[in-house]
Amino acid sequence: MQVKITTIPGLTFSVQIEEVNDRDALGGLICYLASLYRLDPRTSARHLIRRSRIPGSAAEMRNEFHRDGIQAFRRLEPATT
Repeated sequence: MQVKITTIPGLTFSVQIEEVNDRDALGGLICYLASLYRLDPRTSARHLIRRSRIPGSAAEMRNEFHRDGIQAFRRLEPATT
């Protein structure tokens, strides 16, 4: 099992992307999970924002936050009326 953690620093908080994948002896994909967390700078607590089981989604999340910054979080918030 391979775990890859990427932290994207920000001014008010950091974003952490945790990517877990497990492969069989022939290299076939058994399990994939990408989780996106918001890191609280004062307490270092991790708050789960999004989770995906689609392979390659961690790279997509990482690119979205590099490109759009804080605007990417507004798309993840539930709509309030």
